[in-house]
Amino acid sequence: MIRLFAALLFSILPMVTVSADVGMPALTVSPASNGGETYTLSIQILALMTVLTLLPAGLMMMTSFTRIIIVLAILRQALGTAQTPTTQTLVGLALFLTIFIMMPVFEVSYEAGVKPYMEEKIEAEDAVKNAIEPFRKFMLAQTRDSDLNLFASLSGNEDIESYDDVPLSMLLPAFVTSELKTAFQIGFMIFIPFLIIDLVVASVLMAMGMMMLSPLIISLPFKLMLFVLVDGWGLIMGTLASSFYM
Repeated sequence: MIRLFAALLFSILPMVTVSADVGMPALTVSPASNGGETYTLSIQILALMTVLTLLPAGLMMMTSFTRIIIVLAILRQALGTAQTPTTQTLVGLALFLTIFIMMPVFEVSYEAGVKPYMEEKIEAEDAVKNAIEPFRKFMLAQTRDSDLNLFASLSGNEDIESYDDVPLSMLLPAFVTSELKTAFQIGFMIFIPFLIIDLVVASVLMAMGMMMLSPLIISLPFKLMLFVLVDGWGLIMGTLASSFYM
């Protein structure tokens, strides 16, 4: 778990520059032999603790979390179970599934950037570049060319020749846009069977003259029964996990 958070932090954090003329001994910045700067351990910990607030945004933007949580929310709406499962349950499920899907990316990012930096083999700038590269490859594999072309046109960078030249500032919004499209496509396919059950139940109630009875009350047990019989949770988790490719 420590490796996971370290890989995420070093992949989404910008370079933190700290300068001070006179300060406490624990907050000093000493010049390195290669012309760079070396920060004390206290400053590094302070910087990491400060930017922990960026972790949720980075998790949503650079991982599979966005697609998963949207699909789960649409599934709950299709079932018509109101607040069951609870929002906390869905977020927790999405978080753990995200860790499962992204673990290969986290491990490569840790080995390439975080671990060498912790061992003081590379500078912080090189560590950030090495740690973010696996996330770039993951996002490029999930992003549609049409979305990349859209943001390239908006940014005026239409002369990009290869995927390696795509800047992160353009890749991130294109990736999130593609994730939203894919999530709603999966959600639409999930919604159709439950919608059919609602229509059938509503038609039967209308034919029987029971117009004052809400169709949702009658259709809910049938939708739950169908979802359980087809092992719905297993199908949803398997579909979401297999929908990501690298």
